Amino acid sequence: MKTSDFDYVLPLELIAQTPLEPRDQSRLLVLNRGKKSLEHRRFFEITDYLHDGDVLVFNDSRVIPARLAANKPDGAGKLEILLLRRLEPDVWETLVKPAKRAKLGTRVELGGGVTAPVTGEVVGIGEEGIRIIRFSDEALLSNAGEMPLPPYIHLPLEDPERYQTVYSRIPGSVAAPTAGLHYTPELISRMQSKGVECLFVTLHVGLDTFRPVREEDPFKHVIHREYGVMEQGVAQRLSKAKAEGRRVIAVGTTSVRLIEAAAQAGSPASTFADWVDLFILPGYEFRMVDAMITNFHLPRTTLLMLVSAFAGKEFLMHAYQEAIAQQYRFYSFGDAMLIV
Repeated sequence: MKTSDFDYVLPLELIAQTPLEPRDQSRLLVLNRGKKSLEHRRFFEITDYLHDGDVLVFNDSRVIPARLAANKPDGAGKLEILLLRRLEPDVWETLVKPAKRAKLGTRVELGGGVTAPVTGEVVGIGEEGIRIIRFSDEALLSNAGEMPLPPYIHLPLEDPERYQTVYSRIPGSVAAPTAGLHYTPELISRMQSKGVECLFVTLHVGLDTFRPVREEDPFKHVIHREYGVMEQGVAQRLSKAKAEGRRVIAVGTTSVRLIEAAAQAGSPASTFADWVDLFILPGYEFRMVDAMITNFHLPRTTLLMLVSAFAGKEFLMHAYQEAIAQQYRFYSFGDAMLIV
């Protein structure tokens, strides 16, 4: 298995630059793994594929204003800082551009209209632009930051809430769990009226969401860790559903990784609160997830590899080519897939 096996060519005009309104009007490509069949639907029609007793698992992480504009006090240039994850009070792992300007000991000053000056110091250096920065007051970072839209989106977002799910609750992600962007409160209510149980977990989305795998051997790739929490009550209800033979349907690859990581950690009915570094590749045996709702992913990414592991690589790549032929919209603001 090679990373190039997960490559494909996407016409640039199919990268969605703006979200659809209403949210649930996006298209839905339904993949049936058993029949190897494809159906073209709209997302609001997903209720046609849900049954009494199904359990949907959503990621309620909320995107933080993680993109910061910074200056070096010596006037040696501007920097862009993307917050990735909080390591300890006031200390964050970040991605800095241009990284060559952020050497160990470099001090920065944040702009963004903060009410008090916020400074930072580079206290650690990692690979590919990763920097550990200690800030003077992290409580003010949200005032200085902007919504961190992915690099392939070039149009401004008029309403920042449109890059949040309607059920987002716990701040901590640097990118939205995009499979959830298609849901409206009304659609969730319709699902629940059919007897679908909706559960919520939290996995804060990190760097691997949009960074391609560099190594040709994917097994050599070190996946970026993301912090996740599954409360005991949720774990117990998931275990009960599996024991009763009911379907567990993950909304998004983030939910998949957290559910499966918790299942691997030991007792399936206990609280899980830990870093998640589970890298799912073809050949992985899923323990909890029976169906998946996901967007279309960038080539050569861990997310595309995960979905390939679930759907089967050849079938999934066939579905991608069909989606391209049918002019589906791709990536964060794009259309969705249901894989059953």
